[in-house]
Amino acid sequence: MTSALLIMDVQQGVVERFGQPGLLDRLAEGLAAARNAGVPVIFVRVAFRRGFPEVSTNNRSFSTLAGTAGDRFGEDNLATQVHPAVAPRPGEAVVVKKRVSAFTGSDLEVLLRSMNIAELVLTGIATSGVVLSTLREAADRDYQLTVLADACADADEEVHRVLVGKVFPRQATVITTQQWVTNLAAPATSG
Repeated sequence: MTSALLIMDVQQGVVERFGQPGLLDRLAEGLAAARNAGVPVIFVRVAFRRGFPEVSTNNRSFSTLAGTAGDRFGEDNLATQVHPAVAPRPGEAVVVKKRVSAFTGSDLEVLLRSMNIAELVLTGIATSGVVLSTLREAADRDYQLTVLADACADADEEVHRVLVGKVFPRQATVITTQQWVTNLAAPATSG
């Protein structure tokens, strides 16, 4: 099965606000393992055009942001760029989304179809935001899903714990980054 690692919303402004000790190290470990194993990596970030024309006044979260963020979430703003600790290499896809889910307002689905991806390995900030929304939408699109629990973070530790411990396992395999890295390094067994 062809899989891809998604590193979602690990952008400079988000890491500054919600990053947790060791998170970037675990993300970098998973990223290095994916690259070494030839697993495609797709980076997802949220950003908007100047003036936020993509944001409806009906969208409670983003309309509030549009009114207060100035250019902080502009497409070219440093705060919306992938954090240097997990920076994309030339040729690695960077998807810009316009909503919480990595699929909404982006070309992610087109990339996944063109690469024949059947399994997504999800990481990112926040567990209750991009990870949850992307997991739900990807499950509805019939992707096989893995969540690297310790490569996700949320401002609310209890919400993170409940999601990775009780909610996500209904639709995904939930493991640690180290478990995933070990699985990638293990030789495939034939049946």
